[in-house]
Amino acid sequence: MKKLIIIALLLLAFSISASAQRWMTRTGKVRFSSSTAIENIEAVNNEVAGALNSAAGEVVFIVPIKSFKFDKALMQEHFNESYLESDKYSKASYQGKIADMSKVNFSKDGTYSVLSKGQMTIHGITKNVNIPATIVIKGGTVTVHSEFNIKPADYGIKIPSIVASKIAADIAVTVDSILKEMDQ
Repeated sequence: MKKLIIIALLLLAFSISASAQRWMTRTGKVRFSSSTAIENIEAVNNEVAGALNSAAGEVVFIVPIKSFKFDKALMQEHFNESYLESDKYSKASYQGKIADMSKVNFSKDGTYSVLSKGQMTIHGITKNVNIPATIVIKGGTVTVHSEFNIKPADYGIKIPSIVASKIAADIAVTVDSILKEMDQ
């Protein structure tokens, strides 16, 4: 699975002209949380692969589902087996373009608020989404931060009625990834 993710990112990176700045990570972080009056659920994944082509504004993130870690082992088991069916749908992904890339100066330290428009695939279902993000350029690295919500129902994730009151209808997602420039 990891080899497949790396190959997909390299194909994206090499499909772009040689003069483009390309940034990549294999240790990006995605966190999600569900808060209800009954229970708070949080999971973290530190094995997210991501790539950014600064010339074209193209961005891709690939999230291995089984790499999410929960505080409680039983939650992790239910997440993988019952809800996300990670044996069948082993990854989630986002592929898009930064709509306002011209306002980001990769040669100068700074913080830039942008909007990325693309397609998110979770649980085998792909949806068009607009994702707000912050790109921070500092000391030769690019940090991407984003916060947004997803609805499990939008991606065909069925929550049994017996536990529905414990899982929020909107799941808060946070992405934090430090990308390093790829060698030309």
